[in-house]
Amino acid sequence: MIREIKRNAPIAQLIKDFANKRSGKVADSRIEIKRRFEYLDWKDQKKIMQVFLDSGKGDRDWAYSKLIGYWDKSFEQRIKTLWEELHEVRCSWVIVRHFPIKYLVDHIDAFTGDRDYYFLCLRLAGNKEFVIDKSKLSKTDYLSVIYHTGRNIEVNEAEQILYEIVHDTCLDCGPLFAVDKYTEIKIGNILGPCGFQSVSLALYYLRKMKLTNVTFEFESSWNESVQKKIFESPEFKEINLHEIDDYDYKYRMIKLAKKYTYLSLDDKYKKETDPSIEEMLRPRDYYYIAPKSELIMVKSDEVNNSTELSDPAVLNDMVSQNPAVERLIKDLDLDMINDDLPF
Repeated sequence: MIREIKRNAPIAQLIKDFANKRSGKVADSRIEIKRRFEYLDWKDQKKIMQVFLDSGKGDRDWAYSKLIGYWDKSFEQRIKTLWEELHEVRCSWVIVRHFPIKYLVDHIDAFTGDRDYYFLCLRLAGNKEFVIDKSKLSKTDYLSVIYHTGRNIEVNEAEQILYEIVHDTCLDCGPLFAVDKYTEIKIGNILGPCGFQSVSLALYYLRKMKLTNVTFEFESSWNESVQKKIFESPEFKEINLHEIDDYDYKYRMIKLAKKYTYLSLDDKYKKETDPSIEEMLRPRDYYYIAPKSELIMVKSDEVNNSTELSDPAVLNDMVSQNPAVERLIKDLDLDMINDDLPF
């Protein structure tokens, strides 16, 4: 049996069907337009972005994302109007990247959310009179802006920022996600401060800015001194007394690196509000994956004796504690008395 090949509708017809919200073909036209967009003529791409800007929020967001790369000055007034009326995040991305410098300077306070200020700095920092507000940037973003815009920082400031990043990494990094992707932690390897992603990134920018005195001292002296403390620590010696797999070893090594990196910091980089070492190393629920050595096995009789979700009393408790559950039950027209719940 020969499969019938579907013939493409003219793009002009698809645009017309999408723009006509009563056509009954809006959803299908949207899918097909997005599929073809990259391969169309520029005049058709412009028409598509225009009609998407006149549509709902999801369609406008798609058009904003395309305008970052397919910018044309003819869109400036429309984007300006949308921004001043709606203040949508993705609309600000287009403005920061493509609007005249004067407009950005005149409205600079409006572009401080999320990553807006970072990209704003990249456009404005070429003007030496523009003062970068470090409080609106992460420390690594600040170093990135300095490097990419050809500015310079003094050795003392570079050193201070680097060790502040180390401090913040010890307090805030997740146990699995903060390690630099090029850092390999295998049994026998000792993770040092240089192995953390934000620290590695800071060192990269400082090397690019020719601040080799700072980076050399940090990498060859301070980082190695921390690794030596880890090697001589009772925790590391205890690891070698037992068989351990790569996963557990990585997890423990990250904790050791955080602990001894923090303890090695000069007191001037520590704060009175810093948590204790124990609190610092305590995993956060939303990203914690316990190593095998810490997994708790639940006894079968405990599972059998646990309260089942099908118990109406459980649902009643959920309703009393969370009004959202009660609204959901009403929306679904569920019977609270019936023991045979539909979920």
